[in-house]
Amino acid sequence: MDSRSSRSLENTVNRVYPEQLVPKINTSKKVSTLANPPSILEMPQEVKKSCGDKQVESTVKRIKMAKSTKEKQSNDLEKLAFKRKAEGEEKPAGKKQAKIMEVDSPLVTQPLPHIPLKNIMDVEVKLVYINEEDVSYEFMESFVSSGTRPACCAPETADPSRAPNFRFLPQIDKWLQVALKDASVCYRQKKYAVAAGQFRTALELCSKGAALGKPFEASAEDIASVASFIETKLVTCYLRMRKPDLALNHAHRSIILNPAYFRNHLRQATVFRCLERYSEAARSAMIADYMFWLCGGSEQCVSKLIKLYWQAMIEEAITRVESFSVMYTPFATKIRADKVEKVKEVFTKTHPAYVDYIYTDLQGLHVLPQTVDWVSFPPQQYLLTLGFKNKEDGKFLEKISSRKLPTFTEHKTPFCLLTREDTVRHMEIMGKRILPVLDFIRNTQLNGSFLTCPGVIEKLQYASLLTRLQRVKEQSQVINQVMAELATIPYLQDMSQQETELLQSLMADAMDTLEGRRNDKERVWNAIQKVGRIEDFLYQLEDSFLKTKKLRTARRQKTKMKRLQSVQQS
Repeated sequence: MDSRSSRSLENTVNRVYPEQLVPKINTSKKVSTLANPPSILEMPQEVKKSCGDKQVESTVKRIKMAKSTKEKQSNDLEKLAFKRKAEGEEKPAGKKQAKIMEVDSPLVTQPLPHIPLKNIMDVEVKLVYINEEDVSYEFMESFVSSGTRPACCAPETADPSRAPNFRFLPQIDKWLQVALKDASVCYRQKKYAVAAGQFRTALELCSKGAALGKPFEASAEDIASVASFIETKLVTCYLRMRKPDLALNHAHRSIILNPAYFRNHLRQATVFRCLERYSEAARSAMIADYMFWLCGGSEQCVSKLIKLYWQAMIEEAITRVESFSVMYTPFATKIRADKVEKVKEVFTKTHPAYVDYIYTDLQGLHVLPQTVDWVSFPPQQYLLTLGFKNKEDGKFLEKISSRKLPTFTEHKTPFCLLTREDTVRHMEIMGKRILPVLDFIRNTQLNGSFLTCPGVIEKLQYASLLTRLQRVKEQSQVINQVMAELATIPYLQDMSQQETELLQSLMADAMDTLEGRRNDKERVWNAIQKVGRIEDFLYQLEDSFLKTKKLRTARRQKTKMKRLQSVQQS
């Protein structure tokens, strides 16, 4: 970006709302990264079979669990709102009217300084690398109220005085406990490679049924939590070894197995940061903060650390992007077409180098870490406006706003198979022009319609292109990432019956693809893509017919005029 495109949100929004000040995003500082090795550890086939089938079967249970969790939080908010209303009725009428005016008045906040690298590393030390020596820690973090959760723990330590009562938690298999204990000893001794090997051994034991003391009485959720705990330990080992590429799939799987645990999402964000995938890191941090609140987290110091990390990742994502610029505009009332046009006019004046194509996202409202408060509903919301240097880089966004299930390939013959050259070209378009934009849109967009959720189906279509080119490692990473997203979605938004069925189908087909099963069956995302191609083809035929009709009408009018002129002359 040029100097004007990297201006802070304060300067950008002041042109739309002169009385408002928005926290500053400073894009001058860049975050250093860890080493990126060329290989990745593949998941054992036994683990895939044991965890994968149970994951697909428990999708409905997780949706119900997510609904019950959100209903509990909603009830708490309703009680709080009722209490505030009762308190407000006791106050004089003048003060009540002032409070209403305050809600409708412009948001006033102070600009925040740039987040240095040291602060980012401090967050990781306090929240990511914490030494969870007992698998019970994960059970408690996921399902117990905040009263038993340690607040802002010191790195790699735990406070025994605040230890919860584990008597009612599932009993871990004794051989698995021995393996985990030996691995934890090596981890504390900073023998991370040895510890990773022992954690892999523990994962194999878990896949063979040695997860809980009474395997025939154990629930799928309890087994998944044990496996998720081991996956998270592997993530921290590989991060300590400065091998984030090896940690990536383990971070995804820990979320697939236990999406309600906020640290799993934060570890995923750390892995993305180390791989310089800052937009995806920002989204993972946003989800971590929301999950922390949703599952009963009340420690403000933890939430502030997560929001700090989220903000830093957004700043870095804005710094690194070159093809487009961005502007966030706060609003408090219903969005009207004239307001959108006004926002675009301001964007044109503020970012003159990025006006070849301007897109304002109306599919889902955005939140920023500087102002978001999950307790107050709804939080401060923003319109996101993107401007592109090249129209070709952004015109695909039109399909997001005009179709329920868009596809972005440029396949001109929908009834023919793609050649290898076409596959390579489409993969480059998806990987370099489409997915980076969608990832950036999602780093401040928590929820929206699942059917139009940008980036999910597109990533699965991208994985199919990787499969055609036999790039197995990349395909595995992409599908695992999408499965982690699918496992999390029920906690982020309410879903209709149609959306639930689609989610189950996508999860089942994604697992079958990873395991190499049912290769002869067409995947759901490929069927969606085929429908989109046919739809594009029909639109092209319609456009061609209308253009031909217009030209034919013009020729007839011209011929008619010539005849009239010849008659008049004669």
